[in-house]
Amino acid sequence: MLKSKILKYMAVSTSVILALTACNLSDTSPEKDVFVSVKNTRLNLQGEDYVFVGANFWYGGYLGADGEVGDLDRLRRELDHLKTLGVNNLRVLGASEQSILKASLSPGIQSESGPYREDILQGLDVLLDEMSQRDMKAVIYLNNFWEWSGGMATYLHWETGEIVDPSDPAHPWPAYAKFTSKFYGHKGANARFRAYIKAVVTRKNTVSGIAYKNDPTIMSWQLANEPRPGFQDDQGEATLPVFYDWIDKTAGYIKSLDPNHLVSSGNEGRVGCIELPSCYVKAHESQNIDYLTFHMWPKNWGWIDAEDMVKTYPNTLDKAKAYIEEHVAYAQQLNKPLILEEFGMERDGGEIYPSSETIFRDQFYGYIFMQVERSVSEGGPFIGSNFWSWGGEGRSVNKTGDWVSGSKSYTGDPPQEPQGLNSIFNTDDSTLFVIRNHAEKLDAATQK
Repeated sequence: MLKSKILKYMAVSTSVILALTACNLSDTSPEKDVFVSVKNTRLNLQGEDYVFVGANFWYGGYLGADGEVGDLDRLRRELDHLKTLGVNNLRVLGASEQSILKASLSPGIQSESGPYREDILQGLDVLLDEMSQRDMKAVIYLNNFWEWSGGMATYLHWETGEIVDPSDPAHPWPAYAKFTSKFYGHKGANARFRAYIKAVVTRKNTVSGIAYKNDPTIMSWQLANEPRPGFQDDQGEATLPVFYDWIDKTAGYIKSLDPNHLVSSGNEGRVGCIELPSCYVKAHESQNIDYLTFHMWPKNWGWIDAEDMVKTYPNTLDKAKAYIEEHVAYAQQLNKPLILEEFGMERDGGEIYPSSETIFRDQFYGYIFMQVERSVSEGGPFIGSNFWSWGGEGRSVNKTGDWVSGSKSYTGDPPQEPQGLNSIFNTDDSTLFVIRNHAEKLDAATQK
């Protein structure tokens, strides 16, 4: 009887402690040092430099959802696999809009009428809780310049009834970029966007009970995936003032809701700033932007030819070296950390199948990782990267690689691209070795 009472008392006491802990995390902010912060050109966590090996895992919240959208068992296996590789930072999608754009993700989290898909938001709750158990950090982006998750163009469509679809041959590039850049100055579209920001940033996790603003698992909120001021012509230059203003004020709005977490832009660097260095610097000098981001896409930017990688790969390394050095200089100028949060390369010959080789991708990843390791060792601002992207167990459901709406076989490639094109599969042993080796070297560099 006494033993029974003691066990009952211990169970009640434990429940009370857990409830109080959840309440504290939910209603009051934990100590500041549990959040990733900025100290000069470095990220800091609990008094130590925070450097990381990261992956893009945009569909993580979708995998965490219950029912038709998700696959919780796969989510857990993917996170476990990433953990064994030394990956400890994931860049994930935190917003999607149900859209008429042809190559857009469906279902979207929100629709024109406003209701949010609670099942997918709960999937994000699950993702964050699972990441917390594995000591991983999340970067969550809240919008998208590109069509694949609905994004800015869809907000404009909801407000104006107009749309430019990049899949429509009647509207060739750069029509989409010019149309989408109207978003930054559209009051109605941004009112909708801010309502969504508030809903997510002030959300309480339904699994852990922790308010998002008090969750140390989140490293930063990101304004959008690859926000651009448009195209490099008179239209793009005319958009610059409103682009700068949108970055500063939107980031400030997020900070007004959540003073604990970092905020970043999600911009690609000079290439994503109509090729103007002054645009990149001006867009990121805001005190509401905590660190610099840049991306690197050799094929999309014309550095490498997938059909002749042997001949064009050396040029890719020259371009990559110059682009990294350029953005390191911007980081030093602005006294902020720098993260290469997207970089990728197709499988050899542009193939999409897991059986195809990745010789040049492995070399490219190794080169990028070496630059991060060197910067960390020398005390530089370039302190982390997120490769694009983790495909893990995902596989294309057809030989063409076309996206199939409603399929759970997420590969990491967004809907407008062939599934498997830039994905790192769980069977890509040579690439996995490169990633694991980088994690070990980066860890060693931080111990010096």
